[in-house]
Amino acid sequence: MNGKSRGALVALIVVAIATMICPALAQDKPADNMQLVLEKIRVDKKLFVADNMQLTEGEAKAFWPVYDRYQNELFLLRARSTKLIKDYADAYKKMDNNTARKLLDEYMTVEALGLKLRQAYLPQFRKVLPQVKVARYYQIENKIQAALTYELARNIPLVEAAK
Repeated sequence: MNGKSRGALVALIVVAIATMICPALAQDKPADNMQLVLEKIRVDKKLFVADNMQLTEGEAKAFWPVYDRYQNELFLLRARSTKLIKDYADAYKKMDNNTARKLLDEYMTVEALGLKLRQAYLPQFRKVLPQVKVARYYQIENKIQAALTYELARNIPLVEAAK
């Protein structure tokens, strides 16, 4: 990944983290602002993917419709993750066993759905791209997800230990 691409990824991550964490923990952003930020993430991510996929014109014509459908479903899953983070932010200082169970169960569900989504779209991406480029695309998505996961983990406080 070149410096320009790395910079784009960092910018994408910063915007994503601000979108997910700041409203959840501060609770003072209007819903309209949240929607604008989420749309910016979608556009920036698409530019980042385009910059790194090195698609031919024919590949691009077949790839982008599948990508857009996948991103729409991924967006719904990320919205569910954002709600989970908000629910956690609302409860982490006064966490009880019931709430902890519900939050953890939801986290596991979101993780499982993410895997199912990636598996469901794999054959679709394989139909429109050579295997090497499918692998490259999944690497790009994985790198973005890993960076987001790291930043979220770094910024979300641990549950208060039972006393």
